[in-house]
Amino acid sequence: MKYMLIMRATDEAFAEMAAVDFDEMLKTVGRYNDELIRAGVLVAAEGLDDAAEGVVVDHSAEPPVVTDGPYGETKELFGGFYILNVASKEEAVEWAKRSPMTGPGFRTEIRRVTTIDEFPQDNEWVQRERAWREATGQL
Repeated sequence: MKYMLIMRATDEAFAEMAAVDFDEMLKTVGRYNDELIRAGVLVAAEGLDDAAEGVVVDHSAEPPVVTDGPYGETKELFGGFYILNVASKEEAVEWAKRSPMTGPGFRTEIRRVTTIDEFPQDNEWVQRERAWREATGQL
């Protein structure tokens, strides 16, 4: 099963992290990533650019409203993610507990990634997506 570990932090936690030596941060995160790779569970991992560079598309109006970041109402931001292929939610939790992003203001949300196999296979759109995945080597 695949699980996404969503790395979240408050503005204050991001500010504290910015004060950490960049090479030291890369070494710390790199060690964690290496553990995931050696265990054979890492599928993907990426960080995200500063929220001030992002936008939000709000679909509650027609046409949708686009707003530049940062997002004043947000108490914590999604800063990056890992996708792990593990046997259970409990195993995903154990990996999240080992994350090097720790301390006040840091949280990891864990969500199972659903697969195309969980949708009705006789649906035209599911069949189209499956064909695309097969053609691109993603199945």
